[in-house]
Amino acid sequence: MNDLKKTPLYDVHVRLGAKMVEFGGWEMPIQYSNITEEHHAVRNSVGLFDVSHMGEVIIKGEESEKFINYLITNDVKLLGDNEIQYAMMCYENGGVVDDLLVYKKHADNYLLIINAGNIEKDLDWIHRVAEETKMNINISDESPFMAEVALQGPDAEKLLQEHVSIDLSELSFFTFAEKINLFGTECLISRTGYTGEDGFEIYTDNGDIENIWNKLLESGSRYGILPCGLGARDTLRFEANLPLYGHELSATISPLEAGYGFCVKLDKYDFKGKDALKTQKKNGLKRKIVGFELIDKGIARADCIVVDEMSQEIGHVTTGYKSPTLDKSLGLALISSNYAGIGKEIYIQIRNKTLKAIIVSRKFLNKNYKKQEDQK
Repeated sequence: MNDLKKTPLYDVHVRLGAKMVEFGGWEMPIQYSNITEEHHAVRNSVGLFDVSHMGEVIIKGEESEKFINYLITNDVKLLGDNEIQYAMMCYENGGVVDDLLVYKKHADNYLLIINAGNIEKDLDWIHRVAEETKMNINISDESPFMAEVALQGPDAEKLLQEHVSIDLSELSFFTFAEKINLFGTECLISRTGYTGEDGFEIYTDNGDIENIWNKLLESGSRYGILPCGLGARDTLRFEANLPLYGHELSATISPLEAGYGFCVKLDKYDFKGKDALKTQKKNGLKRKIVGFELIDKGIARADCIVVDEMSQEIGHVTTGYKSPTLDKSLGLALISSNYAGIGKEIYIQIRNKTLKAIIVSRKFLNKNYKKQEDQK
């Protein structure tokens, strides 16, 4: 793994005895103690994640809003200052370049948070669209300089409030505050996360992140805080029905097929992929991402084939786990819309067996966001 990129917290993870794995070109901790223990810490108290591998892109200029609105599926005109929006960047054919968060600082200043494994591809796409539109903007890749940790769980606010002067109860879901002093370091703090729990994501310079990580773990000990790896991050996001690029979203899976039509504003004047997505919606979806529960004993993993009662292939599993919270064998699958109704039986091919499953709601559990409002 010598050629893999490392976050500024790499040495900390090694000292903590984390099991390191490759993820999107990065060497990252998949677990410290065990995935289930870390998962429960976030659901019941608080956990801390290193997410410094994520990409950060700043777009400035007088045509920033216009450019970003053409770049993404959602509508940034709905955002006020210090508000955040979930969106997709799509290819002309409606496939997804990446899903991302848009942080609006001002009308001419935005921060885009993109997926770690897609940084180079996303930047190439953003520059390509910028060249096509010739708009008056400046694109700056801040990924090499910015670090980020995620503090997640029902005790996240109590822990963080002990160390910042702003009233965190007034920082609602999908908003952020800048220039916040945390352990002597200036940070951007957002009320966001990827777990379905209340929590915060904390951004600062690479050189300052280790102090923040260590101090949060130290002061959070009385809450039972645990450092958490990518394993728990994936089981948590899966239970909360949050997509992972390359699984529920990809260049060949559109946001409509994935069930994220809420962030596709087809009434917008224009954006990349609009025509294809408009046609897809008009003609009806031939495939959909659905939730399922295995009736037969087993665990379905990504890429397992899904078949009907006649053993005809109808799709594939995108994510599957034994849910630590619900103690059920659940999954998400991209299948033919003809089989997508709640209660329908499908069959999953796992190794040499074909196991029965039933289509269920993708809302495996309720999200516990603080002051949740309608996503913009």
